[in-house]
Amino acid sequence: MGEREITIFIVIANIILLIFISGIIIFIAQYRRRRILHETEKQIISKTHQEELLSRQVEIQTQTMRDIGREIHDNVGQKLTLASIYSNQLSHENPAQNQKIEQISKLLNESLQDLRQLSKSLVQPQLAHSDLIALLEEEAKLINQTGVKLKIKTDLNSIDLDFEKKNAVFRLLQEFIQNSLKHSKCKNITIIISENEAFASSEGFVKTLISIEDDGIGFDQNIKKDGIGLSNMKRRANEIGAGFELKSEIGIGTKLNLMIY
Repeated sequence: MGEREITIFIVIANIILLIFISGIIIFIAQYRRRRILHETEKQIISKTHQEELLSRQVEIQTQTMRDIGREIHDNVGQKLTLASIYSNQLSHENPAQNQKIEQISKLLNESLQDLRQLSKSLVQPQLAHSDLIALLEEEAKLINQTGVKLKIKTDLNSIDLDFEKKNAVFRLLQEFIQNSLKHSKCKNITIIISENEAFASSEGFVKTLISIEDDGIGFDQNIKKDGIGLSNMKRRANEIGAGFELKSEIGIGTKLNLMIY
């Protein structure tokens, strides 16, 4: 074999080797791309499935609360109403026991009002149709009657949230407010709502940031155990995939940052 044939053979062999290596590289690249695409599809399917489960769970919870509210209103409320009527009749039949019977009647009427309020809060059809800010403004009207000042600070007229997120956020804020009223001895509660700004966290871009804080006595987070109220707030945040940051300082108050992605 002459030198020319050897040179041609080497060139052809190198070309074949180059084609082989290129084929391997292309195969590996396509395999990796298909694998990444497959993993992405799995994540999308998993996320979609989780969202459907969450939506169904919230729907069931909401329907359950409505059923309980109606049952309280129709059944228990009716019985308390009859008991109140009977006690009023007894006060006329037993003048000697009139004072005690009036006290019983008063307690029954107060219980009836509490049950009606509970029933209303459980059913609460306006939750499905009202904006979150409007719901909080109505809540503020009720809270301000207790002597504690609830302020809402925002430049927004409305917040674009689906029912599941709106329900979870509203109930979470109600939980914080009730805890503040019961335990913090605060005089002021402030809710600050911001949207469409460059908020960022370790979880990603924050679409809406809601902060709520009180000026109460606070508590030591290192020694205080999670109560049912705090556990409920964390659970509601987790259900909608929201960020949850709670900070409390003794003598200063408690603040919660809720980050909606």
